Amino acid sequence: MTDILPLMRQAAGRTSALVRKVGDEHLGLPTPCAEYEVKDLLNHLEWGASLFESVAAGGPFTPPKEYTGDFPERVERMLAVYERPEAWEGTSEAMGGLPKVVLANMALTDLVAHGWDLSRATGLPYEVDEETAAVVLAFSARMAPTGRERGAFGTEVAVPDDAPPLDRFLGLIGRDPAWKP
Repeated sequence: MTDILPLMRQAAGRTSALVRKVGDEHLGLPTPCAEYEVKDLLNHLEWGASLFESVAAGGPFTPPKEYTGDFPERVERMLAVYERPEAWEGTSEAMGGLPKVVLANMALTDLVAHGWDLSRATGLPYEVDEETAAVVLAFSARMAPTGRERGAFGTEVAVPDDAPPLDRFLGLIGRDPAWKP
């Protein structure tokens, strides 16, 4: 196992707490992900949790499903798989041969980025600790060219070099840290 598992647990807990506060009145709001409204973003979070659970267990790529409102339960199942040593070993054929450790970092990045997106869209609070921000920034800096090529990251948004790690991470993946609905 790796030292990012505690960061994954923290990010999953914070994102689940935020998701539980989202009401029906929020579902149609725009998000920093131009292609998603809040309901679409929640659906994406649910799908991501199920996808990372499957590929960490050596399973197939799972297609997205309709929003069901069960993100907290799905992310707990994902974390349960990451408790097993084999979730960190080898590669995932379902994800094009990517190392499973890379997939775990992708899961963490997804939780942090979309937790922030959801917070911005709804106006609900969401905190990212400095250690987690630094980890996702470093990972995303290594993956940015591939992430943009595959459509996972948007065009980089210029952020000052001395900005906090979270803001630099957000700019790197194509988010404007000052975004407001």
